[in-house]
Amino acid sequence: MDEPILTIEEREAINSGRWFSSLSPSLRHDILRCSYVKRYKDGTLIAARGDPPEDWIACARGAVRVSSISLSGKQITLTYVEPGIWFGDVAIFDGDQRTHDAYAHGDTTILCVTRTDFRKILAQHTELYEAMLRLHARRIRQLFGLVEDLNTLPLRSRLAKQLLHLVRSYGVPSLSDGSEIRIGLQLAQEELAQLLGASRQRVNQELKAMEREDTIRIEPGGLVVRDREALMRIAEASP
Repeated sequence: MDEPILTIEEREAINSGRWFSSLSPSLRHDILRCSYVKRYKDGTLIAARGDPPEDWIACARGAVRVSSISLSGKQITLTYVEPGIWFGDVAIFDGDQRTHDAYAHGDTTILCVTRTDFRKILAQHTELYEAMLRLHARRIRQLFGLVEDLNTLPLRSRLAKQLLHLVRSYGVPSLSDGSEIRIGLQLAQEELAQLLGASRQRVNQELKAMEREDTIRIEPGGLVVRDREALMRIAEASP
């Protein structure tokens, strides 16, 4: 069900986003003034591959799972869009169809700006052109980094880097031990394996090894990081 406004927590997630917070106050105001809110239950389709690019979107709560379909018909998770991140602008710029499916992962709130309003804001704020270039450049850097990691780092290091990213985006202090950090985003091991380009069995083996080393703890509801420094050392280890 759509709600007219963001909650205080959702608005804070948008305003504190690294890219969005770098914009001028007047540009941020105009983007938020033109936006509207949509809320989705877990697993609901937000946008489908082949759809026309109607909206520029930001995640305000939960996560957006971006996926594709393999030749065998299996759904493959490519990434998760976290709160504060904007996406969907590539299709708006080139006018082509959406390239992937997007689903709500958990109860999710998104903020939408129509294609028409996006172009109006561009015309009124030339600052947005440079800001979008910075945003796309950051994505390209991240993409090259992922490709490099995939080709140079062992799975153990890639898994540690992914867990550290999840801690930064979804980490909350454990109620039982303040020194531990619980990853709030619940991912099945199969989904985690897809993000790493590995099999579920291999990811499970690495997770079990980290658990034996007291670096993490595997629980039915998700993962708890017990030793963040140790996880950082694993991520930085040379192959």
